[in-house]
Amino acid sequence: MNASAETTAPSFNTSDPKHLLAFAGGAGLAPKAPGTVGTLVGVVLYFVLSMLPVALYVLVVAGLFAAGVWAVGSVAEEMGADDPPAIVWDEVVGFLIAMIAAPAGIMWVIAGFALFRAFDIAKPWPIASFDGQVKGGVGIMLDDLIAGVYTWVILHILWMMVEASLRGAGAH
Repeated sequence: MNASAETTAPSFNTSDPKHLLAFAGGAGLAPKAPGTVGTLVGVVLYFVLSMLPVALYVLVVAGLFAAGVWAVGSVAEEMGADDPPAIVWDEVVGFLIAMIAAPAGIMWVIAGFALFRAFDIAKPWPIASFDGQVKGGVGIMLDDLIAGVYTWVILHILWMMVEASLRGAGAH
């Protein structure tokens, strides 16, 4: 497969479920920053799924991840590329992972979005090594899963710090 997917023109078949998933309903076809646009689809989906109990939310996200492995792997193979920029379902699911049991409030969603995009773009260790070594649908999904876990950890540390500072401020 082609390592540089930038030149591969995506063909979006709206009647094909794997295309709908892989391109996040077409968000991946955005001419600029398709990963960011895909993550915004994740934000919208998060607002819907956040109403679920945490256990059910995790179960749904696990199902979306599994469906993503199939869809993004198949579509990347059709396109003849390892990880085409137009495939953004990995960003959608990565963001949903980042927001598992996240604190309520728009500021936490914005923080989660910013942290996730930063980790997804910067690809700190071991994200970059997985990104290059693991191929197919698993490889495409895995780096965003790790970016989502990194975001989850930082978001929850920030949440604990805010909660602790609010408790401390109320004690005086």
